[in-house]
Amino acid sequence: MAELSSSPPPPQAAELRRWTLSKAADLRALRASLHEELTGDVLGEGEALEEIPELVVLIATELATNALRHGIPPTIVRLLATDEYLILDVADHDLGSRPELTDDQPVATGGRGLQLARALSLDVAWYATGTTKNIWASFPRTARLSGTRSG
Repeated sequence: MAELSSSPPPPQAAELRRWTLSKAADLRALRASLHEELTGDVLGEGEALEEIPELVVLIATELATNALRHGIPPTIVRLLATDEYLILDVADHDLGSRPELTDDQPVATGGRGLQLARALSLDVAWYATGTTKNIWASFPRTARLSGTRSG
């Protein structure tokens, strides 16, 4: 099993919005609210995000599902932004485990959220605070992802 790199998101990232989830049923509201946040005026009038909102919503759902399934509630999802990037930060309260990338499970068994995040975002890492374990993924604010992954 591979490990994710350990680092916090960029320090200049400002929080745009926060959601607290306690059960799987909360995921539907997260998806709708996050999509509205990404496609509304909050990111600037006329800013074309193309496929980015859908990818951010997909990865937020995957990471939040992992946190709800394997972590200790509540799950906290934050949308952060810098001038160039959108950053999802998903936290749970299970400080006793580390995120692991699973390569050897059949697709039908699930557990592919981190792999999807690595494939569809610019960067994925994790860090711990005194009370939470956080996984974050970054996305370009305006450019297409095709061919932009640095790692």
